[in-house]
Amino acid sequence: DRVKEAVFSILHFDVQDAVVLDLFGGTGQLGIEALSRGAKRAVFVDHQQKACELIKENLRRTKFTRQGNVIRGDYLEYLRRTKEKFDIIILDPPYAENFLENALNCIAEIDILQDNGIIVTERPLEKTLNIQMPGFTCSRDYKYGKTLITLFQRDSEGDEA
Repeated sequence: DRVKEAVFSILHFDVQDAVVLDLFGGTGQLGIEALSRGAKRAVFVDHQQKACELIKENLRRTKFTRQGNVIRGDYLEYLRRTKEKFDIIILDPPYAENFLENALNCIAEIDILQDNGIIVTERPLEKTLNIQMPGFTCSRDYKYGKTLITLFQRDSEGDEA
């Protein structure tokens, strides 16, 4: 909960009317928090059926069913086939895997983030994030307990890379 509060304190005004992608949906808590803070819509992607069912139940309980779209599938397949553009992409994948790096590399190659859109990443302290993302500006790391939050903001078309 502390990390979730921190993420949304950092995002503050950027959430209002945003279209959000919660790529590793899990319980849906981050995308639902975005909806509760004024996001217009949220898309949740998870490859596990149980996680998708839980997200749907949590959307129902929080009365955000109409603003939430739950998709069961592989995160990379979803990224490669979606035509939708997002204002905020939340990446909180399982820590032990290379999902974070794979997702960031894929997002850097495709055009699904609005100009000045934000990618929120969460990872453990011990996990180094060595990635180059041309066209994106990387924030400093925000440390919360054993978790690091890093934001990437897409440069607008007129900005120098």
